[in-house]
Amino acid sequence: MSFINKYKNVLLITLSTALYFIFAYFLERTAFNKLLLIWFSLFGCFYLLLKSKTISFSTLIGLTILFRLVFLFAIPNLSQDFYRFIWDGRMILEGLNPYLSLPETFIQQGLKPFSETAALYNGMGQLNGSHYTNYPPINQLCFLIAALFASKSIFGSIIVLRIIIILADIGILYFGKKLLERLNLPIKNIFWYVLNPFIIIEMTGNLHFESVMLFFLIWSFYKLHQQKWVFAAILFACSISVKLIPLLFLPLFFQWFTQPMSKHSSKVKWMGFKFQPKKIIKLLSFYAIILSITTILFLPFYSSELIANYSNSVGLWFRNFEFNASFYYLFREIGYLFRGWNEIAIIGKITPILTILFLLFLTFFRKNKSLIELITAILFCLCFYYFTATTVHPWYLATPLILTVFTKYKFPIVWSVVIILSYQAYANFPWKENLWFVGVEYLIVFGFLIYEIQKKTIKI
Repeated sequence: MSFINKYKNVLLITLSTALYFIFAYFLERTAFNKLLLIWFSLFGCFYLLLKSKTISFSTLIGLTILFRLVFLFAIPNLSQDFYRFIWDGRMILEGLNPYLSLPETFIQQGLKPFSETAALYNGMGQLNGSHYTNYPPINQLCFLIAALFASKSIFGSIIVLRIIIILADIGILYFGKKLLERLNLPIKNIFWYVLNPFIIIEMTGNLHFESVMLFFLIWSFYKLHQQKWVFAAILFACSISVKLIPLLFLPLFFQWFTQPMSKHSSKVKWMGFKFQPKKIIKLLSFYAIILSITTILFLPFYSSELIANYSNSVGLWFRNFEFNASFYYLFREIGYLFRGWNEIAIIGKITPILTILFLLFLTFFRKNKSLIELITAILFCLCFYYFTATTVHPWYLATPLILTVFTKYKFPIVWSVVIILSYQAYANFPWKENLWFVGVEYLIVFGFLIYEIQKKTIKI
């Protein structure tokens, strides 16, 4: 027993490394029972390592890098989206606009604009290949970098994409730690994100680029706290240009820029708020920089068809796709009960409106003056959106998870553990969701969320 206590950290690190290796190189996503066993074992090791009083901060940094390097030469086994990433990058390298054509068109016409065309199309699947790409320009830049270094090797492209994501996670660790210091929060909190098995597997393992988006977002928050709002706006635009989701957060900056104020400055009162006109100008300038930089980054791809193709592709997620939803599935069952068919087309239009109303409530009627309060508001706004969305892929959870590092809430950490239940759908061929698993997932998440909200020391 004393031997185990003495070498507990070594045993946990060794076991974690072995489990990550098995996950990366020997696991099929259809093997759901094996997936669950490895997943929960990794989370057990992760929790014990993070709670250990004998492990140093530098050791945790080393583990952050080590566990990611285990995946360096692995083919993603829980997602095939990377095939589309590589396709888009090679399109750009050949001088073609990825926003203007469908992969299936090239296949149907027997065209091979670059190396491994057929293999990439077969890998991404018919569903992905029949829709226009919806990845913003900086994301496309990452795909282009992979094409530049490995234009004829899918395996080589995977390695390049993985290195980019690992570097982004290291950047999150660096700026996340500095931001925690400025906010007088425990710097060890950053490991709830960077050492989380969900993040390591979904980002580094499955090549999802939320890491790059969050790198720019956390860097932007850091600069905002330094009152360097122009640089923060540029970084925020870069974050949007990797994934569009930060666009949702923009209204929540209202109070940050308009409050607090000098007692001796001229003030204007509106909707119960007192603010200085100069601060409103600063807020509008912040928005203008973000929207201008985002527009400029899209300009190299601009054509008359771009907006139509892009909006149509994004809109499909609201109108056509269903996966791992919570309240939406309840709304859908009500629709079946009263109408007799799936009302996704209607529900998919209503739920964004509900999100906007909740966003406006948080913007004007909740105190968001400090950065911690602002990040907390962003966390709840995003989670409200996900709770009402038709599609919640596991990797979407990366954003709530990094936000929770800077708040008192921990329910996204619990969610990162149980979201693996959504992968039960892939144990079936063709894939099919078992709503009992989805129900258990959200029952645990909502239960823990309600528990946290009811705690006297925490307020939304």
